[in-house]
Amino acid sequence: MLSKENTITPPAELTLIETVGFPDYALIDSGNGRKLERFGSIIVDRPEPQALWTPNAEREWKKAHAVFAGDDDEDKGRWRIDKQVPESWPVKIGDVTMLCRLASFRHMGLFPEQYPHWQWMLQRIAEKRGEPARVLNLFAYTGAASLIAAAAGAHVTHVDASKKAIAWAKENQAASGLTSAPIRWILDDAAKFVAREVRRGKTYDVVLVDPPKFGRGPDGEVWDLFTSLPAFMKDCAALLAPEASLVLTVYAIRASALAFEQLCREVLAVRKGTFAAGELAIREEHGTRAVPTSLYTRWSDR
Repeated sequence: MLSKENTITPPAELTLIETVGFPDYALIDSGNGRKLERFGSIIVDRPEPQALWTPNAEREWKKAHAVFAGDDDEDKGRWRIDKQVPESWPVKIGDVTMLCRLASFRHMGLFPEQYPHWQWMLQRIAEKRGEPARVLNLFAYTGAASLIAAAAGAHVTHVDASKKAIAWAKENQAASGLTSAPIRWILDDAAKFVAREVRRGKTYDVVLVDPPKFGRGPDGEVWDLFTSLPAFMKDCAALLAPEASLVLTVYAIRASALAFEQLCREVLAVRKGTFAAGELAIREEHGTRAVPTSLYTRWSDR
């Protein structure tokens, strides 16, 4: 089972939800625009513009297996390998195994700051009575949330526009021993898929939305967060079953959590329920500081 999240409520009704990680992940140190993390047995040094402070554990940084150097604003750069790193290696999250690797754009195939969302999702799945919960995971990447939901007994629809990401997610499915789990793998533009589901009258008990700032679909469809998201969220709201839940996570950290919360309130205005909004952050393993990573809004009518 996943352990309970740590939640801090600051003024302005925005909530900071942070995690100190889990056994196979830790934020070791941060500062000077960098963060030092352990994914399973591998330690990586990556850019983190939000880390404006000075690192506390200088000696620990020398233990990094790989360092990503590049222009963070453009997500361009490359990995420098200082110690032997396998092509991929396992990172356990509860009953699920994610295969991490040194991917392009400094990614690892896993976003540990979403750990509290996965816990919250599991609670919503456990509350479902009768038939299994139906979970829709949009912009689903390598499938951590999809696999965690499936391991809990949910029927999952996993949507991503990247064939490479879905192939990686299927590798994670096999590594987790969930090859027979009820997961639909959908290679499609998320906006087009959601619009079709609305026309079909489909509904879901949990909808997870994790859009990029900018992207392209399989057929060149253009996604721009600030122009595409409002209409997209209206369609997502139409897919919510009675007693459903929704999570929106946005990595445009320079934006405002309040803006996205107000958008969700608008598209869900006809539904009763409770909202929470704010930032996700990862707290240092042995420190007092937390690195902000993304903005979120949660809604549930349960």
